[in-house]
Amino acid sequence: MTLRLLLIIASAFLIACSSQETEEEVRLNTEKAYYDAAQRALRASNWDSAIKHLQGLEEYFPFGTYAEQAQLELIYAYHRNYEPEASMAAADRFIRLHPQHHNVDYAYYMKGLTSFTEGTGIFERFLPTDLTMRDPGSARQSFVHFAQLLARFPNSSYAPDARKRMIYLRNLLARYEIHVANYYLKRGAYVAAANRGRYVVENFQQTPAIPDALAVMVQSYNYLNMDELGENALTTLKANYPQHPALENGEFNFGYSQRQPEGSWLQKATFGLFTKKDPQGFDSRSLYNPEHFQDASADQPAASQEPVEEGRSFTDWLRDSFDWISPREQGKQESAE
Repeated sequence: MTLRLLLIIASAFLIACSSQETEEEVRLNTEKAYYDAAQRALRASNWDSAIKHLQGLEEYFPFGTYAEQAQLELIYAYHRNYEPEASMAAADRFIRLHPQHHNVDYAYYMKGLTSFTEGTGIFERFLPTDLTMRDPGSARQSFVHFAQLLARFPNSSYAPDARKRMIYLRNLLARYEIHVANYYLKRGAYVAAANRGRYVVENFQQTPAIPDALAVMVQSYNYLNMDELGENALTTLKANYPQHPALENGEFNFGYSQRQPEGSWLQKATFGLFTKKDPQGFDSRSLYNPEHFQDASADQPAASQEPVEEGRSFTDWLRDSFDWISPREQGKQESAE
């Protein structure tokens, strides 16, 4: 009896599920129905459902009225659903299929934006994290994508935001080099530390990492007995950044970086374990880049909570809510002009 009852319940459940699927298939029997369902899912931030309906729209109506718009919104839906690889693939596909599309700059922009946030995991989204100490691969890739956007579409509506993000990324990459240089100082690799500092000075001019790069060079050259190079770096540091924490009364405070006497019996017996003094690192962001600590994420503009007006696509609404999303409306303005 119990087994028969369980079979009846299971059969009823399967019939109910199949009937729901049948109803949805009947309801979504037109291109407009698929598109409206995708818009409702986007408005509700139901990214999985939005992706499903946008994919269905593209699969069943590849040459329809909403096909190209669906491809653009699919890029965004993947991005918001934390699927960076899928978002990048969708953007590349749109660029390949529609290289002359009036909104192709949006695809380039989303490639940069997706790479911009690719390195942030769940902890980085909710907890303050110093991204300058993470692998800079995604930051470099994002910088390249934004540079492509500016090179191909310098007058794009996304260009101003892309330039701001490139400045942020450039500062992040420069600070990453300083972290590596500080690590080399700690490990006693003074040539490598000096090279990292020089690399920042030569390739990241006008970033907040420049004063620390000069301090790294002064400290490293001091260890290497390269007094002339160290004096040149110190002179530059004094002239341009007289308030740097490493300077006291106009002189460089080496701290633990002063050359330690070598060859003592204790140092040899302990292999330097008890006589070694690690040099201090340099991080003057609180003085030259205080906004880093005020807003460490600084990547996503806040969305407007206003409801979407009937008859408007999700990306039409996004133009009013975000400074960096406007795939369809931009084309309308260009056509009107």
